[in-house]
Amino acid sequence: MTDRSEARLILASRSAARRELLTQAGVPFIAEDAGVDEDAVKAASGHLAPAELAEELARAKALAVSRRHPDAWVLGADQTLAFDGGLISKARSLEAARARLSQMRGRPHELHSGLALARDGAVAWSGVETAHMRMRAFSDAFLDRYLEAEGEVLLTVVGSYRLEGLGSQLFGRIDGDYFTVLGLPLWPVLDELRRVGVIES
Repeated sequence: MTDRSEARLILASRSAARRELLTQAGVPFIAEDAGVDEDAVKAASGHLAPAELAEELARAKALAVSRRHPDAWVLGADQTLAFDGGLISKARSLEAARARLSQMRGRPHELHSGLALARDGAVAWSGVETAHMRMRAFSDAFLDRYLEAEGEVLLTVVGSYRLEGLGSQLFGRIDGDYFTVLGLPLWPVLDELRRVGVIES
């Protein structure tokens, strides 16, 4: 087990939500953009199921940063959204986000959050957690208000929604962990960080 005095954690993510979750949990870390071409990873992993793809993306991000910082523990994370038999990616415009949310309202989808922990350029652990989600049949007026309130931040998240704040009103039911929806399933992450000595057991 790594000596806690030498332990160092890098979060391989630009996500503000993931940074906030680790900060609130009292985990010391620094954040660094992995710089991974997600489209290239998806193209090379077309045979994978959505949950497996989320884990593969997390592994790719953890490995990319670990190769630059071999002495650090690196946490990678990513999400995929499975809807109507296909994968949903980030919207490129608010008009596209509106169309996507309109299509998803009143219907179920699955949100997969992949995780990976790497050190010395190798993945030491990885996994995936899934939330089963159903949007309620919200009105066009509510959708317009939501898009106006959130703005272009919705273009940075898969599915064009954030569960925080007003986004909670988009949903009628969620089966799964709240942290999974936010993009960082905290309980398994904390278990692994304790196991390798990054945080106290």
